[in-house]
Amino acid sequence: MHASILRGTTALVCLALAAPAAAQDEAGFLGTLILTGGKRDLSFGSALSRTVVGEEEIADRQASTIAQLIDSVPGVTLVNGTTPQGSGINIRGFGANTTYGTDQKIAVLVDGASVGSEELYRIGTQLFTDPLLYREAEVLRGTIGSFAYGSGIVGGVVKLESKDASDFTGGTPGFAGAQTLEYSSNGDGAVSSTTLAWQPTQRAEFLLNYTWRDQGDLTDGDGDTIGNSAFTTPSGLAKARFTFGETDAHELTFSYSRTVADDKDVPYDQFATTGGSFGNVDRLTDTRQAVVDYRYNPASDLIDLRANLSYADQKIEYDYVPGSSPLEGTPTFPFLVDTVNADQRYETTKLKVSNRARFDTGTVGHDLLGGVELMLRERADNDAASAPGGEDRRVALFVVDEMSMGPVTVTPALRYESSTVESATTYGSFDNDALMGGLALSYDVGNGVSVFGSTAYTEGLPIIDDLGSGDAATARMHNTEKSHTFEIGAEYEGSDVFATGDTFALRGNAYRTEMWDITSFSAGGSASGFLERIETEGFELEASYGMRNGVYFDVAGHLGEGTEYNPDDTDDVWRNAAADRLQLTLGRKWDDWLDLSWEVVHTADKRDSTGDDLPNSTVHNLRATWRPEQGLLDGTEMRFGVENVADLDYVGHLASPTRNAPGRTYKVTLTQRF
Repeated sequence: MHASILRGTTALVCLALAAPAAAQDEAGFLGTLILTGGKRDLSFGSALSRTVVGEEEIADRQASTIAQLIDSVPGVTLVNGTTPQGSGINIRGFGANTTYGTDQKIAVLVDGASVGSEELYRIGTQLFTDPLLYREAEVLRGTIGSFAYGSGIVGGVVKLESKDASDFTGGTPGFAGAQTLEYSSNGDGAVSSTTLAWQPTQRAEFLLNYTWRDQGDLTDGDGDTIGNSAFTTPSGLAKARFTFGETDAHELTFSYSRTVADDKDVPYDQFATTGGSFGNVDRLTDTRQAVVDYRYNPASDLIDLRANLSYADQKIEYDYVPGSSPLEGTPTFPFLVDTVNADQRYETTKLKVSNRARFDTGTVGHDLLGGVELMLRERADNDAASAPGGEDRRVALFVVDEMSMGPVTVTPALRYESSTVESATTYGSFDNDALMGGLALSYDVGNGVSVFGSTAYTEGLPIIDDLGSGDAATARMHNTEKSHTFEIGAEYEGSDVFATGDTFALRGNAYRTEMWDITSFSAGGSASGFLERIETEGFELEASYGMRNGVYFDVAGHLGEGTEYNPDDTDDVWRNAAADRLQLTLGRKWDDWLDLSWEVVHTADKRDSTGDDLPNSTVHNLRATWRPEQGLLDGTEMRFGVENVADLDYVGHLASPTRNAPGRTYKVTLTQRF
């Protein structure tokens, strides 16, 4: 395929030059924020691969799901469509796959609550929530930035931050809000999102949001109906924030969000477009998250304390639709009905307490983040649906120390985690622990140029889904999956680079990951057991250029490959490897009132969920945002979008071969702020 990417791109990375990036917002870990003139404000920082999709881009993209929103990030793949029930998030070849919505190698957080983390058969990520509830979606790629968020994270972390009342009031006491209406031509999609914000004083604010999203079955580029692509998802968000104490050192935030999907006569297999052998079901999915976040930030460099208590709950209730399975009346049918009628529920309660301290030891400046995390995951027993019940109790300690010595920054990170997984039936109880960590290095060359590198090691502890009977299951519960990731790159940021008043930011990084002691993936072909190891490598590029007259260019790209090795010494292309992808956006802004853009997305080296090669695809999207600044329309935002302008008929990377991508889609959005 490609010659070794690390050999072929290390020199390119060292010349690529891009700008610095912040991560782990609790600590300002690994850098500072740099804003550029394009549609996406690039956020760079020494060694961390971090991309932030801000509130304006969330609105401009007019996405139906979180997965659809962030698939524009380098290395991120949207698996299996644009519906919350069937889609999944894959980062650098890990996360959603062709069987489960997750492989535990990525983490998804909603205001700090862990969601979408169960290995439920053919259900997708279980990330049932609406993009319009959020002000920011942040993607951390790889392992080096994950130690404050979890263990066994190979692909990365997705962090969603919900909107605040002050986003609408501007921090001024009073009432404010917004009403959004949207129509999508493909599937006659309709959206209504209502936000009410009240800030009675500078120290208190309250927000309510209700979003109703409805979409019929989509059609592909040939005009054929894409089965199992319709959905209706009402969502709600309630949030309150208070500041108090001397110098407002204390801050307390409460948030509660909920999304319900009540689907009738739909395939049990959400990755498929028809019912198949499993037939159809009536499925009710009820997802909710509740978070209490406390921050104590007095006038002291040594104290910036945060405590986040979260609770995530998801219930999935099924009822088989009689006559929908071709196996009805056969000897295997009773077992099948038990499977598709099996209700599921899982709850995750988590407490995370951390403190950030800044101090000097001699000539070394420290930005130290340390914390503890306690988590209890409970799942109702449901062996009929291959979803064993039980409890997963975890305790974790982590520390990240950003040490600055002139132009050099050294950032070691450590995480220790222990777990007890206890079966709700007869599988027993299992204890495991692991110490993991990484080291990031960066050097500020000067004149806007910096170079960086990192190494990170993590272990994935056994989970409830690993429970089972027999020696193989017992061995699995005593094993931790291990991985090692190396990254190297360079970045540049500057102004007046090519012309007076322009801004330019560019970042390139190469990565290589090896994973072993695998229990998540079975060997392919004639081999038996689990894969021996997985190796992936790739190169990611992000760039943004803005001119004084408002013209801008944004670039996001990924080039990669992966290999899976069987225990019989055979190997194959890694089944979940990310595709090669290049996304270019050309646009122009006229101050803040008009933004026109043309986006081109070219994807190569694609495979469907069966491993068969797919042809390359090039998709064109047009977007316009208009904000009238005078008269009756002052305070109004109008957005117009055309997705898949050429009405291309194609299948997305890692999608089911029967699930074509949507054809040409016109979208119109009207938002009125008040």
